[in-house]
Amino acid sequence: MTTTEVSTPTTTSLADVGLLILRIGVGATMLQAGLIKAFDFGSAVNFMESGGWRLPNFAVFMVTVAETAGGIGLLLGLLTPLAACAVIAAMIDAWAVNVSAAAFWSEPFNVPFLIAIGATALLFTGAGGYSIDARILGRSRFSLRVAAGLLIVAIAASLLTWILLNGTNPIHFTAPPTA
Repeated sequence: MTTTEVSTPTTTSLADVGLLILRIGVGATMLQAGLIKAFDFGSAVNFMESGGWRLPNFAVFMVTVAETAGGIGLLLGLLTPLAACAVIAAMIDAWAVNVSAAAFWSEPFNVPFLIAIGATALLFTGAGGYSIDARILGRSRFSLRVAAGLLIVAIAASLLTWILLNGTNPIHFTAPPTA
C-alpha cells in the first residue's frame, strides 16, 4: 500500500509584501508620533491647551495611546482591525486640527489624511501573510462587517472626541474669524 503525502505549500503573494510595506509605513509613522508625545507629554499638553482643547492632559493621553498602540499593532500585524481603528480615529482628529484654522479646501490632503487612508486600507484588506494575525490567529483579514463596524466606531470616536474636547466645527468653507 502506497501512501501519498499531501502538503499545502505556504506561499505569500506580492499582495502580502505590499501589505507588509504599508503596515511598516503607517505603523512606524504612528509609533513615532505616539512616542514623541509620550516622551514630551508637557509640550503636547501645551499644544492642546493653546488650541483650546478641554482636558488637554486627557486628550494627549488618549492620542498618545491610540498612536503608540495602533502603531505597534500595525507594525506587527497584531489585532490589525483594532489597531487600524485607533489610528483612523486619531488621524481624523489630527486632520481636523490641520484644516480647522482655514477654509476646509485650503489643505484637505495632508499627512494625517493619508495615514488615515492607509489605515483604512489595512482595516479592509487585513494585515497580509507576514503578520501575527496570520501566523497565530490563522487569518490575515477579518470580515467586511467587522471592518465596516470598526470604521464607523473610529469615525464616531473621532467626532465625539473633537466635539467634547475641542467644542468646535473643524469643517469651514471660509476661514474662521480671528479673535
